Formats: sequence, C-alpha cells, structure tokens
Amino acid sequence: MSPRPKAQKGDASLFQAAGLERSAPRPLADRLRPKKLSDVVGQEALIGPDGALTRMLQAGSLGSLIFWGPPGTGKTTVARLLADETSLHFQQISAVFSGVAELKKVFDEARARRETGQGTLLFVDEIHRFNRAQQDSFLPVMEDGTVTLVGATTDNPSFELNAALLSRARVLVFKSLDEAALEKIIERAEAEENKKLPLDKEARAALIRMSDGDGRAALTLAEEVWRAAREGEIFDPAQLIEVIQRRAPIYDKSQDGHYNLISALHKSVRGSDPDASLYYLARMLDAGENPLYIARRVVRMAVEDIGLADPQALVIANAAKDAYDFLGSPEGELAIAQAVIYVATAPKSNAAYKAFSAAKKAAQEGGSLLPPKHILNAPTKLMKEEDYGAGYEYDHDAPDAFSGQDYFPEALGRQTFYEPVERGFEREIKKRLEYWAKLRKERNR
Repeated sequence: MSPRPKAQKGDASLFQAAGLERSAPRPLADRLRPKKLSDVVGQEALIGPDGALTRMLQAGSLGSLIFWGPPGTGKTTVARLLADETSLHFQQISAVFSGVAELKKVFDEARARRETGQGTLLFVDEIHRFNRAQQDSFLPVMEDGTVTLVGATTDNPSFELNAALLSRARVLVFKSLDEAALEKIIERAEAEENKKLPLDKEARAALIRMSDGDGRAALTLAEEVWRAAREGEIFDPAQLIEVIQRRAPIYDKSQDGHYNLISALHKSVRGSDPDASLYYLARMLDAGENPLYIARRVVRMAVEDIGLADPQALVIANAAKDAYDFLGSPEGELAIAQAVIYVATAPKSNAAYKAFSAAKKAAQEGGSLLPPKHILNAPTKLMKEEDYGAGYEYDHDAPDAFSGQDYFPEALGRQTFYEPVERGFEREIKKRLEYWAKLRKERNR
C-alpha cells in the first residue's frame, strides 16, 4: 500500500481525493446569522409589522439607505436579507479597504449586471470612512439606478456624510440591543450548541450587561465561557469576570459612544442625580477615557450649570483636575468622582451662562458704540477738553460705595443680562442687585 501523500498548505485536492472535507470552524455569531428578516431581534421599529423596512418591502420600492447604529446590531445582516427579499445581487465592500479603483470596478460590474436585468444592492460597511470625493462618486450610480446603496456607519451621518449623499438616501437608525433581545440571542446559541451556558442567574445577567447592546459580542463572550468551563462547572459573576478577563465596554473614544456618555454624564449632573452621574463617570473611565478630559468637562459643568449659585463648585472642579494631574490613575480618579458628586448635588443656575451669551450677542450688534465719556480716562489735554472723564464719580467716595452711574453706551441704553435665580448663593446676589437697582433709581431722579 503506497503511503498517503503529505498534504501541503492550500492543497484541497488531496483531501477531496481521500474523501475528506476540510472546513474551518465557523464562529457562533456566523452560524447564528439570521436567515430571514423575521429572525432579526431588537430592531422591531425597522422590521416589525409596521416597521420602516417592512413598509418599503410591501410597497415594492427600497431606495438607497444609510444604516446608522452601534456595532453588532444587525446592519450587515439586514442589508444581506434585503437583497434576498428584493432579488437583488448582494455586493459588499468596506470603506476601510476599498479605494477609487475598486469602486470603479464595482460600478462597472453593476452596470453590466443591470444590462442583463439584474439589479445590485451595494452594501458599503463603514461608509463614513470614505472621503468626500469618494462619497460623491456614488451619486451618479444612485441616481441612474445602477446600484441601490445601503451604507452602514457607527458615526452620526449628519456630521460624516456629504449632504448630497444624504439627500439621496434615507437614514434608518439601528438601536443597541436591549436585555430581552440579547437574552433571545443567548437562548438561540444554547439551542445551537445543545447545552446551557454554565452561568448562574446573576452571572448570566452580568454577561448580557457586558455585551453592551452588541449581539455579536454576546455570542463571542458565550463562546469564551463554554471554552473555559470544565465539566459540571457553573460560574458566578466573580468567576465570569475572571474567566473572560472583563474587557472594557464597547466604546470608541473618537466616535458617538464618547459623545453619548459625556452627554449622559453632563445631563445627570444638571439633573442633580449623583448616582447616575457616578455611573456614567465609571463607564467612561472603564472604557479608557482620558480622565483629564472628564475633569475638564466637570469644570465646564461647574460654570455652565451651577455658576454663582455655588461659587465653590468651580473651585472644587479645578482642584479635582489638579489632584488627578498630581496623583494620576487610579488614585486621582477619586478626586474626579468627588467633584462629580459635588457638582451633581450643588444648587443649579445657568444665569451666568445666559447672561454671558446675551452680552456677547449685544456686543456683536453694538460693537462700534463708544462707552460714555464720563468713564473714559483723559490722559491728554485735548481729551479733557472733549469732556473725557468729566462727571465721573468715584464709587468709593459715594454713600454705600455706590454712585448709581450708567456705564452703557448712550445709544444702547441700560441693559439687563444677568438675572440670578432664587437658589444657593445667587439668592444673596439677587438681594444685592435689587438693592443697587433701588439706589440707582433714587440717585438718578
């Protein structure tokens, strides 16, 4: 019997001749990819009975689309299934790897296909990575029907895509998967593997939270758990974290996740909710956000949303920034947390913020108006002759150290920008302003 020839890498013929099939193991996420639109979970607003895509399919007209949403929410899968539903040829490219030459080739192939009566659904992953010229190249083939474009992006299309491209496509928003949707995906994985995840109830809930709304991540984590578990072993939350080495949440500091979480932190502070504020602070730090960026934003919160209702808020926010700069991570993170608690529980006022905005608008509109002459210095004889400084009253020599003079340009008249609120220290400031207004009225009769 002659020896079996040694297989070389890439030599599939030897395996086929021997009656052996060779195939790489497929990841669980690939094996569980939905085969029809009704199998997609978590996007009922798009593919439910009254969903936007359901209505398009029922009308028999698809049109070009932009899918905007986080990773792992089904954008690629839905695009592929739409091609099946509409009998279009599915062509997929990625903006990361495609250039002008490949785009031209794809468009030429779509034109040739169209001549035979076959339409093309062109799915462009990460379409926001194309530059403006590349995005413009899609316009002619969209307009003449050569392709039905479906672009996918994790970034806000309003900022990242050309207006001309957006005007020819409808933006559909894919939501992060909620716990119910992720649980359904896990159950499908268990059915596929014919075994339960070796997790207790709390660990199962923790795995779903760690997935951060990403179905693909949930399946990847499930695979890691199955690989790690020994016969009969059931993991609790602490063991789960140890086994999968608790990766950071899915969060790209340069993309929408960054802005969504800092916005959530800011609004939680503004809403005087220290617990929610600490939660979003921890989320950002856990994801690797630069703590000094967060500290700078807390300083902004102190001046925008608290202002003079509690002047100490700015002092403490700045001190936290300096403390982190001095201590570094992780010790300095506690200083930022302390500042977050302080600004969240401080009395709120945006009076200073509104006053400055109003003053800037007035300054822009009346930027050429001269201050009244009585508050201008007169360093020369000519200026004295022109009444510069004439009639100025030194406030410290006036009763109550308040002269009541008008300091606005005469053509503008007196304006009111700052209106303190009845909260915190601004209550005291309001009393002072009311007192001075009363004196001003009496002394200018």
